[in-house]
Order: sequence, then structure tokens, then C-alpha cells
Amino acid sequence: MIDPWRRTRLGLAALGAVLAAGTLAYRAIGLSWVDAYYQTLITVSTVGFTEVGGRVDNTYRLVTSFVVLIGVGVALYTIGVTMDGLMEGHYRGHLERTRTVRALKSLEGHTIICGWGQVGQSIGHSLVRRNRHIVIVDRREAIELDEEVRGVYFLSGDVTSDETMLQAGIERAKDLVVALDTDADTMYAIVTARALNPNLFIVARSNGADAGPKLRSAGANRVVNPHEIGGSRMASFLLHPNVAEFLGETMHDQDLELRLGEIEIPEGNGLVGQTLRQCHLGQETGVTVLAVRRASGEWLHHVTGDVVLRDNDILVALGTPEQQDAARSWSLTH
Repeated sequence: MIDPWRRTRLGLAALGAVLAAGTLAYRAIGLSWVDAYYQTLITVSTVGFTEVGGRVDNTYRLVTSFVVLIGVGVALYTIGVTMDGLMEGHYRGHLERTRTVRALKSLEGHTIICGWGQVGQSIGHSLVRRNRHIVIVDRREAIELDEEVRGVYFLSGDVTSDETMLQAGIERAKDLVVALDTDADTMYAIVTARALNPNLFIVARSNGADAGPKLRSAGANRVVNPHEIGGSRMASFLLHPNVAEFLGETMHDQDLELRLGEIEIPEGNGLVGQTLRQCHLGQETGVTVLAVRRASGEWLHHVTGDVVLRDNDILVALGTPEQQDAARSWSLTH
């Protein structure tokens, strides 16, 4: 992002240089330091008081002409760029960005969303409803946020820039969502993010049918093609409408009592080596385990009480929000 103060600082520096040069020039022709500075100042400011020093000769007039031509031009330039920045709101935006960057320095475990289009907005709303802290990074200077997501952090900048992503707190972030319009930009954003935070969980949007493997090889943990997902879901409504509606509501309806959730079995947990029947998960928390994902990526879809828990297993369970929270606490206290 271009610093809006840059032109103003440049103008002030040039103005200072003119004042210094003018003061030295007047001093060289015999004025005292105070008179030299004063004569330079009133000349640049076009106040037009009587010349100081008593003696006005051709050398004096040449120095004054130099100060007028150069100094007045620099002064007008500085005033112009400052007024332009104030009128266009650049300085206000820069100050807001500075405040945001300062606030982000204390944020940890947040999710960064790159791209605030339709896909990014949908993701943001879902995460905010689950009380997740999110940071939006978009190339646009400003974006409109509705009431539901108002108050989230926003940074304007290039998502492939190390500086921008560091300002977004990527080193302390938990997740990254790359929801950009082109696969090339998505690829660069993934590579940048993975280099800055090797432990980051990255979910990327793909637009082309063959982009998935390339984005995964670049460092994405999960790749989603919205067009394929949308088409598959529409086909499900044609083939199995009730099942599709049930799964959709279970995953996304915030008012629905039952939800699908994940329960992680940490490495070295006391539950490791026990069967689901032995650990009494259902009896103690009320959730129903539907599937198990092994650390190797293998899925167990037909889950019985004889399934033995292993390190870093992920249990996909059905239950109320309270039951899901109880199950997660249960997995951490054994």
C-alpha cells in the first residue's frame, strides 16, 4: 500500500532544504544568522515585509530571486499535496491502517481471509457466527461490511506481499483462507503464507478443474472448487433431496439443535489404545460418532464400538453444541 504521507514528507524536506540554503546564502552576503533566516522565511511565505540587513544590492536581489522562485514553488507543492490527501481521505485511511496493524500485534490464533468476494464473505460470516477472530486482506482500498461482520479487522494490500501478511499477523495465525479470483494469485499467496508460517492450516479456493493438485503441492492443506461443490450439491437435491437438506442444515443452520463437529484425540492422550465402547464417549457426552479420520488420512466410515482410538484421530460426531463442547473437553481431560 502506498504511504499517503510520502509526498507530504518529501515536500516538507524540500521546504526545509530551501530554508537552510536561503539562510546560508543570506549569511554569506553579510546578514546575521537571525536576519538571514528571517529574510528567507518572509520571502518563502510571500509575506512581503521590508528587506532586512540595510544593504540591498544586486547580489541581495539575486539571492532573493532564487528563494522566491524555488521556495514559493516548494511551499505551494507541499500545501497542495497535503490538502489533496486531506480531501481524498488518504490520511484518515492511513491512520486507520496504523491502528489496525497495532491492534493485530496482540492477536493470536486468528483466521486470515484473503479476498473479500462472494466466497470470502460467505466464509467470513460463517466464522464470525462461530465466534472466530478473522482478519480480511483485500487489494481494494476499502470494503463494505454488513452488521454481522462489522468490527472485524481489515487490511488493504497485496496478499502475495510478505509485508502485508506479516502485518496481518500470519506468524501467529491459526488458519488461512485464500479465496481469490485466479489460481495464479492463489498459488503465490499460498507460497508466501507457507514460507512465513510452516504450521499454518491453509484452505484454498480453486477455479480450474486441474488446479487442485498444484495448489496442494504449493502448500494448501485443503483445496475447494466452489463450482464443483455447488454442482454436486444441486445434483444431490435432485437425487436425494431429503438427505441433502438434512446434511446442509446439520452443517450450516445455526438454529438447528444437532450439528456435526470434530473431536481430536491428541497424541499421547489417555484414550489412545481404548475402543469407543471402553471410553464411554457417547454415554458421558451424548454425541454420536459417525466417522473417524486417522492421522494417515484414512477414513473409517462404518464406526462401531470396537474401533480402537489412535494418536491424532479426528472423530466426526453428531450432537448439540453443548454436547460437542463437552466431547472436546472430554478428549482433553483424559
